[in-house]
Amino acid sequence: MQDESIDTPDFALRLRSADRSAFEEVVRRYLRQVHRTARGAGLNRQQADDLTQATFVAFFEAAPRFEGRSTVRTFLLGILYRKLQEARRGFHKDRRHDDIDEVVERRFDEKGGWTQPPRAADHSLYDQEIVEHTARCLETVPERQKLAFLLREVEGLSTQETCNALEVSVTNLGVMLYRARNRLRECLEKQGIFGAA
Repeated sequence: MQDESIDTPDFALRLRSADRSAFEEVVRRYLRQVHRTARGAGLNRQQADDLTQATFVAFFEAAPRFEGRSTVRTFLLGILYRKLQEARRGFHKDRRHDDIDEVVERRFDEKGGWTQPPRAADHSLYDQEIVEHTARCLETVPERQKLAFLLREVEGLSTQETCNALEVSVTNLGVMLYRARNRLRECLEKQGIFGAA
């Protein structure tokens, strides 16, 4: 379990002062998470390695301006998100948009929960086959929605941390998560993982 000393005014001052041990602590704590998030966003291992390195370089360059108004993790993941956006511009065009009103009315209640939840999952959910199906389905989700889903649902950032990292409002984040969840559900239904609603 991590202590919380990294998100103190003193630590922010150390980062602004280019304290090498502070930078090493950030790398030690967040290197695996940044790389895992880049891989989860659909990058291959080499692309994820390159993007992770670029993210930390940008973090070190931005550190003199870090005032500690957000957590170090949120600041770092915000940089990752922007670097991923830059990289994606060179990889492919944005995919078509969903009709969000139909998605919301058909699949989710007012609080974002499923109106008709997927079948109860048993231990087989964790089988490698399910993981592979889910990874393939996640590739069908547009970039911004996928990152919102990964940061909020996989990495466990709070709603506010996710909004800060992606520079979106709570409402926009909700829309992005609705769309991502719907695409995942529909893709998994097509693959026979969930029964169609």
